[in-house]
Amino acid sequence: MTPAYLWIKTFHIVFVVSWYAGLFYLPRLFVYHSLASDPVGIERLQTQERKLYWGIMTPAAVIAVALGLVMWLGYPMWKVPGNGWLHAKASLVLILLAVHVYLGKLMIDFRHGRNRHGHVFYRWLNEIPALPILIGAVALVIFKPF
Repeated sequence: MTPAYLWIKTFHIVFVVSWYAGLFYLPRLFVYHSLASDPVGIERLQTQERKLYWGIMTPAAVIAVALGLVMWLGYPMWKVPGNGWLHAKASLVLILLAVHVYLGKLMIDFRHGRNRHGHVFYRWLNEIPALPILIGAVALVIFKPF
């Protein structure tokens, strides 16, 4: 592999980690937001949520996916035997993108006073969807099982 490819891979991992940090933290902010009752606290949480989602998570997701596509297109996986792991990983990325969009919808619901969930829902959302996807994606990259 060329040094350029290794740098692309390095930055891909950095932006995936940044994206995941936001995916784990935004539902935690939703926990606090669902428990908040004072207008100043609610406004502060809305600002934090918006900055996290649009300022960190979304750019990190876009860059991570773009660099992943560059690696995929630049390294002809269709010529490599047993590349089913890449298709499985791409499927997990699509699920992760759906989680990202869903969190954005929840953030907008909070912004417009349409939250329909309690703090327990957000505590579960904080761990359940993202963690198995993370473990699955890392395992697919490490083991390349197909």
